[in-house]
Amino acid sequence: MCGILALIHANASDTSVATELHEALYFLQHRGQDACGIATCASGGKIYQCKGNGLASKVFRDDGSRVADLPGYMGIGHLRYPTAGTSANAEAQPFYVNSPYGICFAHNGNLINATELKHFLDFEAHRHINTESDSELMLNIFANELNETGKARVNDKDIVEALQRMYNRCVGGWACTAMLAGYGLIGCRDSYGIRPLVMGSRPSDNGEGMDYMMASESVALKQLGFTDFVDILPGQAVIIRKGGGPVAYQIQKRLRYSPDIFEFCYFARPDSVIDGISVNQSRENMGYRLANKIKRVLSPSEINSIDVIIPIPETSNTSAPCVAAILKRPIYQGFVKNRYVFRTFIMPGHQARVKGVKRKLNAMDEKFSGKNVLLIDDSIVRGTTSREIVGMAREAGAKKVFFASCAPPITHAHIYGIDLASPSELIAHDRGGNRALEDIAKHIGADKVIFQDLEDLKASCSDAVISKSTPEEERNFEVGVFCGKYVTPVTAEYFQHLEEVRGETRKMKVLEKAREAVANGWADQEELEIATKGIKVAENGKLVPASGEESRNGAYIAVNGGDKRRKQSREEKTPPKDQMDISLHNYGDF
Repeated sequence: MCGILALIHANASDTSVATELHEALYFLQHRGQDACGIATCASGGKIYQCKGNGLASKVFRDDGSRVADLPGYMGIGHLRYPTAGTSANAEAQPFYVNSPYGICFAHNGNLINATELKHFLDFEAHRHINTESDSELMLNIFANELNETGKARVNDKDIVEALQRMYNRCVGGWACTAMLAGYGLIGCRDSYGIRPLVMGSRPSDNGEGMDYMMASESVALKQLGFTDFVDILPGQAVIIRKGGGPVAYQIQKRLRYSPDIFEFCYFARPDSVIDGISVNQSRENMGYRLANKIKRVLSPSEINSIDVIIPIPETSNTSAPCVAAILKRPIYQGFVKNRYVFRTFIMPGHQARVKGVKRKLNAMDEKFSGKNVLLIDDSIVRGTTSREIVGMAREAGAKKVFFASCAPPITHAHIYGIDLASPSELIAHDRGGNRALEDIAKHIGADKVIFQDLEDLKASCSDAVISKSTPEEERNFEVGVFCGKYVTPVTAEYFQHLEEVRGETRKMKVLEKAREAVANGWADQEELEIATKGIKVAENGKLVPASGEESRNGAYIAVNGGDKRRKQSREEKTPPKDQMDISLHNYGDF
């Protein structure tokens, strides 16, 4: 899950577009804390870029001084959220290719036929791919198709035809923004509408013409004074030429209208509107429906015994008051969140996630001591965070702890840009029925656990439509993480590939952290063994120290939690820890 931006000013002599893109990055920072970047285009088609690993305040410096190095009247921006793959500085976006025409590209989503695309680019298109990012693959597919024109200069028709061929090759869920040097901006969305993209407009500063902006969420547009929001529809592309207005093209037939429902459960800001759906209202609806589910699961005496309802910050802050209103129980803020620690379910390794939870939240004893509490959270992924939170509640003096999730059990991998976890790591994977709920409750230390029903979750979002831009009968949701039924065709080989990539990535990150811990003198026994013996991925998906024999002969990587294994030779060189971007002089390389 990433954040993407694109902005073009009506006045082509203007040079301040980067200032606004930089500001917009902070409004979408929740969508990606791993890396960020901005690319701009100034007069003469000259492209400037700054990108790198870290928050916007790090890449562009706290005072924003790097923005001065990005003149231009149009530009695109990106915030990267870690997915399956590496996190090298070279994978920070936007990506750039000089041929044809100078293209910058920002991508949110995931391609599920990346292996096939890489083979095509290597053996047929003869284009070199330098990273493990499927965003670079997609850019090069588009660049290759656009190059087929053979023209010195292209027009909208050429771009549309190139996009059509790109859509025919790429499979997955995406939203993209692109910039052609000296020409204009492009915004496009997959034919299922899985990843969001919205456009807005405003009068230019001098009153001559209109400025246009595209973003993953409407909040970025609103905060910069843009209005008249229009969702880019599934299979649609919008081209905005320099000095012109947006023109929409249907690149591929709309196959479905299936926004990723996890946007509403967790990722999007509550003050955003995505595909005509109020995120805030959808979460309120989740709270009302979850309360009714709780009334069906808990007995009247158990409900009456609840002394306080406590939301787990921050997403559930919207849903919890609605639960309290239906159950007629008091609600308090019992946890204080450290706003400078980010999402823990993406951290590599169990111990890192446990420490992350402790740093992120602190329980106020007076809100828990001697009370029966009902905790409300947006979801349960691995159960690591939930178990630590329940433990904190008990340490603060809670007598009974009930735990309710606004989302259904997460049972399958997310394949469209959110690297939640391997299926074997998901607490609800391969668990079914009432026995599963008892097992999950026991695992996280709660007296009882209650999950939202999937149909209630979908209804919560459908009932939050505030813009009728799309007929309701055409709108559905991508819910594969909850049931394994994805909107796009997915092969078993892709899941195998995903597990291999995840295993390698997690292994590298945990090994690096173990060595760092040893070097600084704070390593525990497991980290010491990992640093000295190496690391492997066990069949249950857990990262564990390699045995002495494996350390001597090469570690084994379990594939997709099964018995198929790949031996990693001692002669196999360890990949570099990081690498810089090579496509363009980049002020962010440091």
